[in-house]
Amino acid sequence: MNFLYFIFAFLVGTATSIQSGVNSQLRQSIAHPVLAALISFGSGFVVLALMCLAFRTPIPALETMRGISWWKWTGGLLGAIYVTTVIITVPRIGAGNLLSLSVAGQLLAAVVLDHYGLLGFKEHGLTLWRLVGVLLIVLGVVLVVKN
Repeated sequence: MNFLYFIFAFLVGTATSIQSGVNSQLRQSIAHPVLAALISFGSGFVVLALMCLAFRTPIPALETMRGISWWKWTGGLLGAIYVTTVIITVPRIGAGNLLSLSVAGQLLAAVVLDHYGLLGFKEHGLTLWRLVGVLLIVLGVVLVVKN
Protein backbone atom coordinates (compact mmCIF):
# COMPACT_ATOMS: atom_id res chain seq x y z
CA MET A 1 0.00 0.00 0.00
CA ASN A 2 2.84 2.42 0.77
CA PHE A 3 4.11 1.83 -2.76
CA LEU A 4 1.11 3.74 -4.14
CA TYR A 5 1.92 6.69 -1.89
CA PHE A 6 5.48 6.70 -3.23
CA ILE A 7 4.12 6.80 -6.78
CA PHE A 8 1.69 9.61 -5.90
CA ALA A 9 4.54 11.58 -4.28
CA PHE A 10 6.65 11.16 -7.42
CA LEU A 11 3.79 12.22 -9.69
CA VAL A 12 3.10 15.29 -7.56
CA GLY A 13 6.76 16.20 -8.05
CA THR A 14 6.32 16.10 -11.82
CA ALA A 15 3.14 18.16 -11.48
CA THR A 16 5.11 20.78 -9.53
CA SER A 17 7.51 21.20 -12.44
CA ILE A 18 4.62 21.56 -14.88
CA GLN A 19 2.85 23.99 -12.53
CA SER A 20 5.99 26.16 -12.44
CA GLY A 21 5.97 26.47 -16.21
CA VAL A 22 2.22 27.03 -16.47
CA ASN A 23 2.27 29.76 -13.81
CA SER A 24 5.33 31.38 -15.37
CA GLN A 25 3.59 31.52 -18.75
CA LEU A 26 0.48 32.97 -17.10
CA ARG A 27 2.66 35.65 -15.53
CA GLN A 28 4.12 36.54 -18.91
CA SER A 29 0.64 36.76 -20.42
CA ILE A 30 -0.79 39.06 -17.75
CA ALA A 31 2.50 40.81 -16.85
CA HIS A 32 2.16 40.57 -13.06
CA PRO A 33 3.48 37.77 -10.80
CA VAL A 34 1.15 38.37 -7.86
CA LEU A 35 -1.93 38.46 -10.10
CA ALA A 36 -0.75 35.22 -11.72
CA ALA A 37 -0.42 33.65 -8.26
CA LEU A 38 -3.90 34.90 -7.32
CA ILE A 39 -5.39 33.35 -10.45
CA SER A 40 -3.53 30.11 -9.74
CA PHE A 41 -4.85 29.99 -6.18
CA GLY A 42 -8.32 31.02 -7.37
CA SER A 43 -8.57 28.10 -9.77
CA GLY A 44 -7.28 25.81 -7.04
CA PHE A 45 -9.87 27.21 -4.65
CA VAL A 46 -12.67 26.47 -7.12
CA VAL A 47 -11.50 22.87 -7.60
CA LEU A 48 -11.17 22.30 -3.84
CA ALA A 49 -14.59 23.85 -3.18
CA LEU A 50 -16.16 21.55 -5.77
CA MET A 51 -14.40 18.56 -4.22
CA CYS A 52 -15.72 19.51 -0.77
CA LEU A 53 -19.23 19.75 -2.20
CA ALA A 54 -18.89 16.45 -4.07
CA PHE A 55 -17.62 14.64 -0.96
CA ARG A 56 -20.15 16.43 1.27
CA THR A 57 -17.36 17.57 3.56
CA PRO A 58 -18.83 18.80 6.86
CA ILE A 59 -17.86 22.31 7.96
CA PRO A 60 -16.46 22.39 11.51
CA ALA A 61 -18.36 24.31 14.16
CA LEU A 62 -17.33 27.92 14.77
CA GLU A 63 -16.19 27.00 18.27
CA THR A 64 -13.87 24.37 16.81
CA MET A 65 -12.46 26.90 14.35
CA ARG A 66 -11.82 29.42 17.14
CA GLY A 67 -9.86 26.83 19.10
CA ILE A 68 -7.31 26.25 16.33
CA SER A 69 -3.88 27.76 17.02
CA TRP A 70 -3.04 30.78 14.85
CA TRP A 71 0.00 29.17 13.23
CA LYS A 72 -2.11 26.32 11.86
CA TRP A 73 -3.77 28.84 9.53
CA THR A 74 -0.48 29.82 7.84
CA GLY A 75 -0.36 26.99 5.27
CA GLY A 76 -2.08 29.11 2.63
CA LEU A 77 0.26 32.02 3.37
CA LEU A 78 3.29 29.76 2.90
CA GLY A 79 1.75 28.37 -0.28
CA ALA A 80 1.18 31.89 -1.63
CA ILE A 81 4.79 32.82 -0.90
CA TYR A 82 6.00 29.63 -2.60
CA VAL A 83 3.86 30.01 -5.73
CA THR A 84 4.67 33.72 -6.11
CA THR A 85 8.39 33.04 -5.65
CA VAL A 86 8.25 30.30 -8.28
CA ILE A 87 6.45 32.60 -10.72
CA ILE A 88 9.04 35.34 -10.24
CA THR A 89 12.10 33.06 -10.16
CA VAL A 90 11.52 30.49 -12.94
CA PRO A 91 12.03 32.93 -15.85
CA ARG A 92 15.27 34.17 -14.29
CA ILE A 93 17.02 30.97 -13.19
CA GLY A 94 15.07 28.21 -14.98
CA ALA A 95 12.85 25.41 -13.75
CA GLY A 96 15.70 22.96 -13.08
CA ASN A 97 17.63 25.37 -10.88
CA LEU A 98 14.56 26.58 -9.04
CA LEU A 99 13.13 23.15 -8.37
CA SER A 100 16.43 21.54 -7.40
CA LEU A 101 17.04 24.33 -4.87
CA SER A 102 13.43 24.10 -3.71
CA VAL A 103 13.57 20.33 -3.26
CA ALA A 104 16.85 20.62 -1.35
CA GLY A 105 15.29 23.23 0.94
CA GLN A 106 12.22 21.05 1.43
CA LEU A 107 14.36 18.03 2.24
CA LEU A 108 16.56 19.86 4.74
CA ALA A 109 13.49 21.29 6.49
CA ALA A 110 11.73 17.91 6.44
CA VAL A 111 14.70 16.12 7.99
CA VAL A 112 14.83 18.68 10.81
CA LEU A 113 11.04 18.49 11.33
CA ASP A 114 11.21 14.68 11.38
CA HIS A 115 14.22 14.53 13.68
CA TYR A 116 12.60 16.68 16.36
CA GLY A 117 8.99 15.65 15.69
CA LEU A 118 8.00 19.27 15.06
CA LEU A 119 4.58 20.36 13.76
CA GLY A 120 3.07 17.02 14.73
CA PHE A 121 5.36 14.89 12.58
CA LYS A 122 6.29 11.48 13.92
CA GLU A 123 9.90 11.49 15.09
CA HIS A 124 12.35 9.96 12.63
CA GLY A 125 15.84 10.50 13.97
CA LEU A 126 18.69 11.63 11.76
CA THR A 127 20.54 8.46 10.76
CA LEU A 128 23.74 8.10 8.81
CA TRP A 129 21.69 7.00 5.77
CA ARG A 130 19.45 10.05 5.96
CA LEU A 131 22.45 12.33 6.35
CA VAL A 132 24.14 10.75 3.32
CA GLY A 133 20.89 11.16 1.36
CA VAL A 134 20.69 14.86 2.24
CA LEU A 135 24.34 15.37 1.30
CA LEU A 136 23.78 13.62 -2.04
CA ILE A 137 20.77 15.84 -2.75
CA VAL A 138 22.83 18.94 -1.92
CA LEU A 139 25.62 17.67 -4.19
CA GLY A 140 23.02 17.07 -6.91
CA VAL A 141 21.78 20.65 -6.55
CA VAL A 142 25.33 21.96 -6.87
CA LEU A 143 25.73 19.95 -10.09
CA VAL A 144 22.37 21.10 -11.50
CA VAL A 145 22.91 24.77 -10.63
CA LYS A 146 26.57 24.90 -11.71
CA ASN A 147 26.81 26.50 -15.16
